Amino acid sequence: MPYAPLSDLVSTRARIRQRDTDARSEMEACIAVSTSARCQHVFGTTRFDAARAEAAEPHRAALPLAGLAVTVKDLFDVAGQTTAAGSRVLADAAPAAQDCPAVARLRAAGGVITGRTHMVEFAFSGVGINPHLGTPANAASRDVPLIPGGSSSGAAVSVATGAAFVGLGSDTGGSIRIPAALNGIVGFKSTARLVPTQGAIPLSTTLDTACALTRSVEDAMLVHEVLAARPVVRSTAPLSAYRLAVVKRLLLDDLEPAVARAFERTLATLRRHGAQIVERDLPELDALAGINATGGFSAAESFAWHRRLLAEHGDAYDPRVALRIRRGATMGAAEYVDLLRARADWITRMQTRLAAWDALLCPTVPIVAPPIALLAPGAERDEAFFRVNGLLLRNTSMVNMLDGCAISIPCHTPDELPVGLMVWQGPMRDDGVLNVARQIESALSHA
Repeated sequence: MPYAPLSDLVSTRARIRQRDTDARSEMEACIAVSTSARCQHVFGTTRFDAARAEAAEPHRAALPLAGLAVTVKDLFDVAGQTTAAGSRVLADAAPAAQDCPAVARLRAAGGVITGRTHMVEFAFSGVGINPHLGTPANAASRDVPLIPGGSSSGAAVSVATGAAFVGLGSDTGGSIRIPAALNGIVGFKSTARLVPTQGAIPLSTTLDTACALTRSVEDAMLVHEVLAARPVVRSTAPLSAYRLAVVKRLLLDDLEPAVARAFERTLATLRRHGAQIVERDLPELDALAGINATGGFSAAESFAWHRRLLAEHGDAYDPRVALRIRRGATMGAAEYVDLLRARADWITRMQTRLAAWDALLCPTVPIVAPPIALLAPGAERDEAFFRVNGLLLRNTSMVNMLDGCAISIPCHTPDELPVGLMVWQGPMRDDGVLNVARQIESALSHA
């Protein structure tokens, strides 16, 4: 059984409605974890007293999120709070006048916000380190603190430790799926257009996706329905009904032994449960490096947003983040237009190739979480930092370029460090990916 023994949202909601528990008791349990050492550096601001009062409101039990604890990444506007995006630069910005759509939808569905979670500054890294505000340790850490993954670092640790049932975050190149994989929980990146990103500080307006971390695939389906304001078409088809593929090259390159073992064991388990899995080449992936050779969307679009702040407050930025943003200054208008056209053409070619399969499988990231100390700020560690960051983003960022959807689910055993299995497809294939993932999750739970 790859999951930590935490009750998920859907089963807890059922227990609330059966009066086996209540939202107030569940909230107290979440707050106890939130204030423990396991959640050091997870939260920027908290609202525990207000959360207690809201959880006690009787009408919430009938709502989809049933008065249970939700955390919000410091990227999204919450009425009356400053959205600082993990930075010192925006720490004194005016409070938000209203909730952004994603937050408003979670509240309307009965979610109770307990706090704003720390993140990588301006969401520009998959590692999870923040030199200004502190880095939350991976929930799987024991004697040595491990990186949480980013950029939704605090959101992931809040869910993985039991401090929250849902962590609202964002995914531009893997910022939901990377920390989900490294912390041993579920992270679903929907097709970007399905959830509004208004009221969130952008990293890349082309690639940004508002989405969430949860404790199970069933939870991911429910929370996606809330965030996207659309029902997921659920299927009862067995695992054997789906056509699944594994790309033999690139996505499986340079796997750490622990990841390789978990992935191969997972494929074997799924085949025993009837899964039809074929290995195929996907030569279109080779084109990505050339398409992004001029810097890619994140650098160009983040520089457009940050250029005045960098000119005035550049010394206050995390130097590693500032370096990556400034790379966008070299992209000209013609190169940006070429990038848009190249991406659109690549998506068309990929969709044609992917049409033969219901979903594809690969490790979410090729490594397990390394110690924070090995990648902490310091020029002598920059080379290791950027190497690890590139590895963490390699598989996940491909899906963002595809305008696709993907979910990371745990595939490790309890005695192993967390490893994620990514189930993915192209744009608007969200329901199929979620249904496949639910069957895979069931098969792994009975391994």
